[in-house]
Amino acid sequence: MPTPDAPFKIAAVQASPVFLDREATVEKACRLIAEAASQGARLIVFPESFIPTYPDWVWAVPPGRERILNPLYADFLANAVDVPGASTEQLAQAARKAGAYIVMGVTERDTAASGATLYNTLLYFSPEGALMGKHRKLVPTGGERLIWAYGDGSTLEVYDTPLGKIGGLICWENYMPLARYTMYAWGTQIYIAATWDRGETWLSTLRHIAKEGRVYVIGCCIALRSADIPDRLDYKEKFYPGSREWINEGDSAIVNPEGEFIAGPVRMKEEILYAEVDPRQMRGPKWMLDVAGHYARPDVFELIVHRKAHPMIRVAEDRDPGIASSSYPPHPKPPPSRGRRSGGGKRKK
Repeated sequence: MPTPDAPFKIAAVQASPVFLDREATVEKACRLIAEAASQGARLIVFPESFIPTYPDWVWAVPPGRERILNPLYADFLANAVDVPGASTEQLAQAARKAGAYIVMGVTERDTAASGATLYNTLLYFSPEGALMGKHRKLVPTGGERLIWAYGDGSTLEVYDTPLGKIGGLICWENYMPLARYTMYAWGTQIYIAATWDRGETWLSTLRHIAKEGRVYVIGCCIALRSADIPDRLDYKEKFYPGSREWINEGDSAIVNPEGEFIAGPVRMKEEILYAEVDPRQMRGPKWMLDVAGHYARPDVFELIVHRKAHPMIRVAEDRDPGIASSSYPPHPKPPPSRGRRSGGGKRKK
């Protein structure tokens, strides 16, 4: 799909969720989507795990404190997002009303298996209100592994849109060189870096990705205060001292393909950042550096991306369709197959 030549506006939403309240956070997200669209934004990006919140307690509460962690996980699970489900439908309607592409960070409940495992997921919505796809974070970092499961290659995607090719990674996935290279090789032009990270090192990473891939980078982070965590949660008083106002200052920013900030970084406040994209800048600078094109050496280096899904459970349809289930002999079933099946869904490169 050809990229237009007319400039257009993009937005990064730096905001705080309504902590561990899915419905209220979805409502807030829809209001912010409408606000950004009213300012002309055609692509609107939200932070990592915006719905229902980023679980910062994994960095504050020691892993052995089960009396604290078990109720927190139960609340997190209860407020996670089913994909698809009522929350995704509400976000899809907001995208349709806005006439904009929406990229939303959520914690996704795995409804295909036990219903008790969670993924750190990015959702992509079209201006027509379609859920185009999702990406599950491949490797949760450090304490996040107590909360989120590993994604697989089946959700690595780049979406070909009239604005250009849109794709991205979550937080420290952006420190995975092969994952970044995959995004470049599939032609990403607007690169999403939804995150919880902040600070000078992270901001340098955003600039590096922009320069390396010759892409526009949207770095988007939650801005979270201690006051945003409800007092009813017992761990707050013990693990977040009263003198600490900000848990995460934000540092959301938008960077052009030359590695220059064109919006932000913004710290210690909720704000929607806007920037204008010049489509010619997605293409022009690549005459000198195209790391997945003329600057690559496929005769020396080779990257293989495995895109098969790895479901938690597979069901073999081995019953005789002519026998009713109530009359099926009650003998033990064979163990599930260890084979793998390909993931579904349309993939765009």
